[in-house]
Parts: sequence; structure tokens; C-alpha cells
Amino acid sequence: MRCTVFGTGYLGATHAVGMAELGHEVIGVDVDPGKVAKLSDGDVPFYEPGLRKMLCDNLAAGRLQFTTDYAAAADFAEVHFLGVGTPQKKGEYGADLRHVHAVIDELVPRLTRPSVIVGKSTVPVGTAADLGRRAAALAQPGVDVEVAWNPEFLREGFAVQDTLHPDRIVLGVQPDSRRAEAALRQLYAPMLDDGVPFLLTDLQTAELVKVSANAFLATKISFINAISEVCEAADADVTLLADALGYDPRIGRRFLNAGLGFGGGCLPKDIRAFMARAGELGANQALTFLREVDSINMRRRTRMVELATTACGGSLLGANIAVLGAAFKPESDDVRDSPALNVAGLLQLNGATVNVYDPKALENSRKVFPTLTYSTSVAEACDRADAVLVLTEWQEFVDLDPAELAGIVRARVVVDGRNCLRHQRWRDAGWLVYSLGRRTERV
Repeated sequence: MRCTVFGTGYLGATHAVGMAELGHEVIGVDVDPGKVAKLSDGDVPFYEPGLRKMLCDNLAAGRLQFTTDYAAAADFAEVHFLGVGTPQKKGEYGADLRHVHAVIDELVPRLTRPSVIVGKSTVPVGTAADLGRRAAALAQPGVDVEVAWNPEFLREGFAVQDTLHPDRIVLGVQPDSRRAEAALRQLYAPMLDDGVPFLLTDLQTAELVKVSANAFLATKISFINAISEVCEAADADVTLLADALGYDPRIGRRFLNAGLGFGGGCLPKDIRAFMARAGELGANQALTFLREVDSINMRRRTRMVELATTACGGSLLGANIAVLGAAFKPESDDVRDSPALNVAGLLQLNGATVNVYDPKALENSRKVFPTLTYSTSVAEACDRADAVLVLTEWQEFVDLDPAELAGIVRARVVVDGRNCLRHQRWRDAGWLVYSLGRRTERV
């Protein structure tokens, strides 16, 4: 089949490459000539394991191309995916839908045959129906344009896997839809043949699936972080507690790691937009708990600064601190709302000299916090450090040899911001280990 993907950011570029990998002919469309040029040359403008090779393979095979030309895209296919960003509005909780509206406004008048526009972006419930009405008003006479919604469930660091082997496919369609289901079943035929569940819904249910999933995940993370605060007050161990909870099949162990909390370009802004939309619909009381979820999450960053201060003897003034991790999660170069980078900035504001190292996110970090010192290796970041903070759980940091690192630092003090280190191993090497929700045992 042929399809287009509008927007070549993280979501759009990954989906365009994934559709080409399934054997379809694909055009990725963006208003940014720089993005288009990079992708056309086989250069992915963000880090995602496995994506660059898949991009180059499909460019070479002739199945994939990128353009800024809306007219060419409109003529190319009858199925058009919408994967542009929906950032948080400045000074508000709600989502900014300017880019979504712009695609509809620019694409629909150029369509000359019946088409399906399939939304992938995370949007407030009710957006798809509004876009359907908008498209109907803009379409040429006799050209029927359907709007459908097919939410994405990508995990940064695993996006290739999640695109080609999703755990479910959700498709929301208009009440009078005639083409959307058949078109998507044909596009996703290899996945459906592999037994991936296909759920057909109305538009509003499909829109709610993604934000509900994100809200549940955020709640689970903030729950264990709230329990972590109680564990600190009671001198209990949140990691052992989480292990015990995880054996309950109703709860499960995943995402019960107490630590610095969530960040990135999705969870924080999505739960805030969810709250804002619920208020607009008159269901504001239903999601008031998400305010506390958000509050707990943001409080972790302040608590980490407090813990680092304690680890440095009660004051950060003049302390030399190594921060290992800047991306909001491992296997990503994304620093949007990154707890790690936020903490690094707060440490500097409190008088510390901060040396940051991250395997992939240094370039993006410099754009956000140019005043921090950036190192090109763990050893360089930890040189004469008074404390080492592990704030992103890259495997490289989890596997560090504390005995080897001991000869580089000034003080054997490590703060495990993700509860990802083997604490006894570090203590055996003479380190003082601090972490959220666990007692600090003296060597």
C-alpha cells in the first residue's frame, strides 16, 4: 500500500520508517526542510536503537522518501497518518493543537479522492470529532474525507519493537466510517497475522486509551514514590517492599522502582492535558488525584537535591558533584522535562560544581543547560568528585565497578537516584550509599 506520515519528529519518523519496513511505500512530510534533508540522507535527528539502520535500508529500497510538499503527499496516497506534536500550552495545562489543525488545513483542500486521515498523536478527547467536522468543511466537493484515530504506544528506547510488534492495535472510527477499518487492517496485515489484538472503537474511546494508559503508569510510579517517603520516615526499605508487592498478580513489579520519578515529552504533559480536558467536560473531580500524582513526581527532584546535600555533609556550596545521566530514561537522548537534568541544574543553583555525563544526551543537554560542565566519560565526570549521583539508569552506570571508581573520586559517596545499583557491592568497596526510600548504612 501507499501512505503518508505528517510530522517527522520522534513519533512520525518512527512510524514512517516502520510502515516502510512492513513493505509499504511511504512519504514522510514535514514543514521543516532541515528535518526532511537529514532523514533523506539517512540521519535520524534523535537517538533510538535500531532506527537508523531501518531508515537507511528502506531509503535504499526505494520504499521511503521525505518531503515538505503537501501537494505531492496528497496525490501519493489515500491513507494519511497524522503524527505531529501536541505540546503543553505555555502557562496552561491544556494541549496545544496548532500543529494538528495546520495539517488538516493544509492537506484536506489538496485531496482529490476519498481519503482517510489517521491520527497517531496524543490529543484531548473530542479532538478527532472536531477534526472530522473541520475536514468536511475544507474538502473539495465530492471528496469524502474520513478521520480515524489510531493511538501510538511507543516506549522510547523500544520504539522499533513497539512499532513492528505492538501489544495491541486500537482504531477509533467515525459512526459513518466506510474505509478506515479496511485500510488499517490491510496496512497492519503482517501484525494481525502474528496475532496482535485489533480493537475497533469510536473516536473518543480511542483518544482516551493513550492518555488513560499514561495516567495509570504515572499513578503507579508516583504511588511507589509516595510510599518511599513513608519508608524514609519509618526507616523501612522501599525496594524490599516493592518486591513483596510485585508478587501480587493484581499489582505486578514493573514500574514499582522508587526513585527520581518520570519525565520526558509524554507523561507529564499528557496527564496535565487530561486533567484540563476533564475539567472542560465537567468531569474535573474525576481526575483531581492526578494533581497529587504530578505533585509527588515533581517533589522527587527537590528531595534528590536534599539527599545530595546530606551526602555532601550538609552543604552543596563548593561541592564537586558528578551527575551520571541526563536523558529522562536510558536508551534515549530525550531531555524534555528530564528529572536528571533538572536536578543537575538545581545542584548548580545551590552552589555545587556539576559535571554531567550521559552516553547519548550531551548535545541536547547543552541546549537546555549550557552553564553545566559536560564530560565525555564516567571517569572524567567523577574526577575528584565529592559525590557521584546516578540519575538515569543506563546499563553502563548499573555495571560500574565501584572499586575502580574509588581511585578517581575525592570521596566514596554515591547517591542512587534510581535504586538501580547493587548497594552491597558498593558498600563492600568502601562506599557510602544514599538512595530514596532506603536507609543509609555506614561502611
